[in-house]
Amino acid sequence: MKVLDFPLIRITIWFIAGILFFYYTKTTLFIATIALISSTFIFLILYFLSNKNKTILPFFGLSTYCSAFFLGGIILLLHTDSLQKSNYIHCQKAFNVSSQITFTLHEKLKSNSYSDRYTALINRIDGKVYSGKIIVNIAKDSTNNSLIIGSRIKTKTTLQANKSNKNPNQFDYAKYLSDRQIYAQIYCSKSQIQINKNIQKDIWYYSDCLHQRIIRNLEKARFNTTEMNVALALILGQQQEISADIIQDYQYSGATHILSVSGLHVGFIMLLINFILKPIPNTRKGSFIKLISVLTALSFFAVISGLSPSVLRSVVMFSFLTIGNHLRRTGNIYNTLLVSMLLILLFEPYFLFDAGFQLSYIALFFIIWLQPLLKKLFTPKNKIAIYIWDALTVSFAAQIGAFPLCLYYFHQFPGLFFITNIAIIPVLAFVMIAGIIVMIYAVFDSPPFFLVKILEKSIYLLNEIIHGVASIKSFVILDISFNFYFLITFYLLIFTTIIWFKKPNFPKLAIALIAIIMVQISFIYTKKETETQQEMIVYNVKKKTLITIRSGKIITIFTNDKLLLKDSRNTVLKSYLVGNFGTIKSATKPENLMFYNGEKIFVMDSAGVYDKKIQPDILLLTQSPKINLDRLLNEMHPKAIIADASNSNSIQKIWKYTCLKKNIPFHATAEKGYYQLK
Repeated sequence: MKVLDFPLIRITIWFIAGILFFYYTKTTLFIATIALISSTFIFLILYFLSNKNKTILPFFGLSTYCSAFFLGGIILLLHTDSLQKSNYIHCQKAFNVSSQITFTLHEKLKSNSYSDRYTALINRIDGKVYSGKIIVNIAKDSTNNSLIIGSRIKTKTTLQANKSNKNPNQFDYAKYLSDRQIYAQIYCSKSQIQINKNIQKDIWYYSDCLHQRIIRNLEKARFNTTEMNVALALILGQQQEISADIIQDYQYSGATHILSVSGLHVGFIMLLINFILKPIPNTRKGSFIKLISVLTALSFFAVISGLSPSVLRSVVMFSFLTIGNHLRRTGNIYNTLLVSMLLILLFEPYFLFDAGFQLSYIALFFIIWLQPLLKKLFTPKNKIAIYIWDALTVSFAAQIGAFPLCLYYFHQFPGLFFITNIAIIPVLAFVMIAGIIVMIYAVFDSPPFFLVKILEKSIYLLNEIIHGVASIKSFVILDISFNFYFLITFYLLIFTTIIWFKKPNFPKLAIALIAIIMVQISFIYTKKETETQQEMIVYNVKKKTLITIRSGKIITIFTNDKLLLKDSRNTVLKSYLVGNFGTIKSATKPENLMFYNGEKIFVMDSAGVYDKKIQPDILLLTQSPKINLDRLLNEMHPKAIIADASNSNSIQKIWKYTCLKKNIPFHATAEKGYYQLK
């Protein structure tokens, strides 16, 4: 594979391997530092020796990769805020009792029905200096005075550690936040906060000011709210106010990528800037003017779009490409891609664990690597056919590269993605160019009404096209079970097959066939693994009782609310079925007496009726039964008590205290999450 022949690519691969190794092994900073110093020392010795003796060159190369490996680990550990002594996670008092917390608002997040949400940087806790990033939830009220990024706020509250998922196979939100160095949240109302008049004016403050100015000027120009929110997402990558229905349409049609600012958006900006600067001659001075203009425009775009990870990686990538063109070095596109990745990971190594980062780079890599091969399969004769074929090959190359990752993270696949991409590209190109002009105008003043209306109608047409494709639900494949074994073996198959197609020979064909066998083995192993598993789960569903008994892939459901099974918003059961390759055998109401794996389980509902003679091993309390638990425990003698989320919180506190006195294990799903019995 010629791609790996470039030293920078191998160095970057080892650097990434170091990040992954230190992330999963939790190696200490001290050990990592010793390892890096040792490998660097060996690297320097071998460097000087290799100048005199060329036989040492392979060992010098190996020492280079080892240094890159340990450097990746060190960079990761240095960017892990929880390892910093000043981080608020080490102030346990703030998690237990109400404390005076001072913080600075850093970024506006998508609000929910109850709260406006922000990320913030901790300044002080009870007068002591601390650092770290948190999420701030400020309850909504009738007032409409939104807070400014950079505002310094003081409030008295407790830090609440991020809660892990309360049900099996669900998205681990606590881990997601931890990878962004956010370990806690606070909840307060506007009446509980004190806002300091002095605002911290950093780059995020000015970015928010520009963003708010654009919104005010667009509103003055009477830009329809729905289309304006889509425009802000398309042009600036700001998805905070876009509706859930529109996001779902973009997901089902395979066009989600255009809502997150990526290389496509930055490419349009580059084309527009180069078009404007076309009259400038390609002399040394003219080329330098173009370089500065493009870099300034990209930097300005990054600032007004909020400095999000997707914007930063695209801007860095195209900045390197522009600098390479200015220096008259065509270079290797893989080197350019890897340099941008390496630079980003040097400053933010945790981006590596971001799904958007992974999808962006893998899609771009496959466009560069695979699209030329697909393009050669057919040579159109007219311009329209060339346009359609180019759009198809680019779309297929990106989708082939991103396909396994999309299945692994999102468990769905938009079957009509190629139609979407062909249909929207002309409209999207117009929207992007018109949108950039309108947004630049809105930075300074309210844009002309006719420009706003043209952009508004264009976005309306774009949304209608995407909605039309997304509404063909039969082509949207949902709830696809896809585990880590499949992810690795599918990528192995894709890479080996493409390598064989590029330059066919027998050894490459043999490796591709081995990859096919590996995929089959992953399917067989997964089937064997799932079919031998058996478990009973009591779920944490608010005001509902939900129990499943699984034997291999066959799942029996017990619930007091059959509507729960039909509710599309209920991801609890769906996540479990997808994660375990399961199929529903039947769904019934839970019986009062159940048996599982030799354990006798008594389910007590709101009636509170029981038989003293039952003597269960496990007592499951549901629907807040009116009972004297102390007397019941003396009569039934259960070994453990489970209370699901259908019970009131106040009653569960009483039950917990009763069980504590009698030294009987008590498991409340609202507090500890789902209960598993194997």
